[in-house]
Amino acid sequence: MSESEKPTLLVVDGHSLAFRAFYALPVDSFQTRDGQHTNAIHGFISMLISLLKNENPSHIAVAFDISRRSFRTREYPEYKGTRGETPAEFKGQVPLLEEALKAMNITTISKEDYEADDILATLAKQGAEDGFRVLVVSGDRDTIQLVTDDVTLLYPSSQGVSALTRYDGAKVFERYGIRPEQYPEIAALVGETSDNLPGIPKVGEKTAVKWLNQFGSLEQILERADEITGKVGESLREHKENAVRNRRLNRLLTDVELPVGPKDLERRPIDADAVAAVFGRLEFRTLLDRVLKLDGLEANTDVSAPQAGGVVMPPQKELLDEELEAWITRAVAAHPAGIGLHLDLDGGLPVAAGLATPTEIVSLAWRPGEADYAPLEAWLASDAPKIMHDAKPQLQAVTRAGLTVEGLGYDTAVAGWLLRPSGGDKTIADLITRYLDETMPVADPNQLVPETDPVGAGGTAWYALRVAEATRTALDAGSLGVLLDMELPVLQVLAHMELTGVTVDHGILSGLSEQLGNRAAELASNAYAEIGREVNLGSPKQLQEVLFDQLAMPKTRANKTGFSTDAGALADLQEKSPHPFLGLLLEHRDATKLRQIVETLDKAITPDGRIHTTYVQIGTSTGRISSTDPNLQNIPVRTEEGRRIRAAFQAGSGYETLLTADYSQIEMRIMAHLSGDAGLIEAFKSGEDLHRFVGARIFGVAAEDVTPAMRNKVKAMSYGLAYGLSAFGLSKQLRISSAEAKQLMIDYFERFGAVRDYLRNVVEQAKLDGYTETIFGRRRLFPELSSPNRLVRENAERQALNAPIQGSAADIMKRAMIGIESELRSESLSSQMMLQVHDELIFEVAEGEWDALERIVRAQMAGAAELSVPLEVQIGRGHDWDAAAH
Repeated sequence: MSESEKPTLLVVDGHSLAFRAFYALPVDSFQTRDGQHTNAIHGFISMLISLLKNENPSHIAVAFDISRRSFRTREYPEYKGTRGETPAEFKGQVPLLEEALKAMNITTISKEDYEADDILATLAKQGAEDGFRVLVVSGDRDTIQLVTDDVTLLYPSSQGVSALTRYDGAKVFERYGIRPEQYPEIAALVGETSDNLPGIPKVGEKTAVKWLNQFGSLEQILERADEITGKVGESLREHKENAVRNRRLNRLLTDVELPVGPKDLERRPIDADAVAAVFGRLEFRTLLDRVLKLDGLEANTDVSAPQAGGVVMPPQKELLDEELEAWITRAVAAHPAGIGLHLDLDGGLPVAAGLATPTEIVSLAWRPGEADYAPLEAWLASDAPKIMHDAKPQLQAVTRAGLTVEGLGYDTAVAGWLLRPSGGDKTIADLITRYLDETMPVADPNQLVPETDPVGAGGTAWYALRVAEATRTALDAGSLGVLLDMELPVLQVLAHMELTGVTVDHGILSGLSEQLGNRAAELASNAYAEIGREVNLGSPKQLQEVLFDQLAMPKTRANKTGFSTDAGALADLQEKSPHPFLGLLLEHRDATKLRQIVETLDKAITPDGRIHTTYVQIGTSTGRISSTDPNLQNIPVRTEEGRRIRAAFQAGSGYETLLTADYSQIEMRIMAHLSGDAGLIEAFKSGEDLHRFVGARIFGVAAEDVTPAMRNKVKAMSYGLAYGLSAFGLSKQLRISSAEAKQLMIDYFERFGAVRDYLRNVVEQAKLDGYTETIFGRRRLFPELSSPNRLVRENAERQALNAPIQGSAADIMKRAMIGIESELRSESLSSQMMLQVHDELIFEVAEGEWDALERIVRAQMAGAAELSVPLEVQIGRGHDWDAAAH
């Protein structure tokens, strides 16, 4: 039989590869909604899919260890004794991996008292004898001994399981300078740290290879040990029993009695329904597609839909005029909770509409103004509930088309985010997989003539309707209230703000960009003069050479490329060991960064003279709104250049001024409310400066005697506590000793004990509940609080400390925005909300409307929550954002 005609047997070390996948993929990025970690399974299955595609084996098996106990530990109890406790996040994944492999019809094998390597060795030997081309996949170097003309080892790289090195006899010799069967003899001499097998002291790999080539075998090396001179010879003679024991233990058994042989491992078609069910629970949508395609199946065929109860998408029909009107009337009456709606967009405008009930789908081309489509336009403008996915861009598209949509009753994108604020479920397909255990049909973009038709607007509306039902059931009452009463209304406010935009002066930005460019060039020139040559100031490698070699400055923290040159590390270095070059470098970085901000803003100005940012409603875990394309929330406030950038944001044509409104110390006010601390509440109710008030009590002086340095320490302490700041972190931030920082915290908590109790209790309660909750019922899940990984757990504790405070601040801002927008409409004012930046709102004020707008803004912002302390609102006025600062 020729080599090409041989069947291929693929045998895989399950535990070895799963462990490598576990450490290669971030554990917190692969987690189901019920907290099950899946990174090891995901990495293993991904690797296996690639192997099946690339190697196309005719026979396959995966071997697993049953435990760490085996005949080897009976002989040498210390065998593998130095290995740490298996991470809890990994333990629960192995049974699930075995379940997934069973669904794929892949045989798994384990044997009491033996290791997976022994199973691989036995199958490899049997396979070679039976005429197979054998591929062994393992991350254990002991399996190198299995390599022969018929057996090839596929060994994962240090980066994980994505890249495999092929070890045949030639590759083994190239890497180690010996034949494969000699590798265990090298390991016997050198020892195996991972297996807790100490070797011969002073003997490394090069020495072991030299001896093997000189004497031919480990047996001959030991017999002729007297011929080896020097200290290394003495060490060999003194510790030769280590080598004897190691060789006995690292010999893989090739005669283990197994329930199956190579011929029994023929690759079989996957059980598509079982795979869909298992992968659905593991929330592996993309992997499901890849696995099904291995057998020529599509995840959007009858494979996935029936397994979730046999739900089949209804046929889509097109209705017009009277038929459409009759259908909408009947559907609205029969489904008072809402009808599914989705609009396909192109260039920011609608091109198709889909409406759906659980049993019917209507799809329409978008032709506004035509009589046949009048019933659709009337329904869109009515307050009849609409259920959508990612409604904001669709609402904006309808507005651009000259129509309106009212009655938004549910948005599945927002619901999915509320259920998993830290999760990655962004698309309707993600939610379908997670909550319906199905896979949305998607056309292959690589096919010129796709075999699968996309579901279109109608199908998406139908899926959104079904996902809405599933997520509504999953939401607790508080989160459902947040969705309906806060997030859906603010979504519509944000849609209007994005369309409105903010007027920005191109001339100011372009002039500032030129000045910053000249400033950066001057700083660079001066920096070059300090070191006598030009370098790339943006290159970490070149900066490392200048700072630590040429200038011999103290080393910063180590990283993969040497020593850190990030902003924080260099700022610390400049403070401890100032140097003119370093000072110029930091100034150059600031100027360059500001210029990049300015140029990004300038390019974003549209023909109407405005910037239309996109507000990301579902992008943060706390509930805060962020801004992108461009980001208008990262413009510096306290620098001269930052103020000049803000001066470019101006009142537009037809408006007389800007009004800025900012919450004063909102997070500290929420802290006072949640903790119930009498001292903090008194400070806010008295109207005194909070940090001066607190400083007076901590330092035992009169309020008027609190110095600026004292006030700064108290301010850093107060805000830092809410973010889990430690004494070490406080000392670093304030540039004081750790002892002083610790004493400052002790003094703080002695006088504000309720704050200490609240911060301690909020984490303990989160550990019990698995989540934190804001004043208004927004939940944030924290499964990491029970992680056995100390760093992961402590990071979660810090986040849990702040989540109720920051989340409540976000909720209060959203409630204020909703109230203000409602009042503007009810009073028919022309003034409009343009920007939301953290705790600040910016408005364009129409002529003659200042008093009305200020009244509305103050009332709605101050009344957005009933706290035990007043919500103070600061108002500013000016033609531009900087002038309106307060």
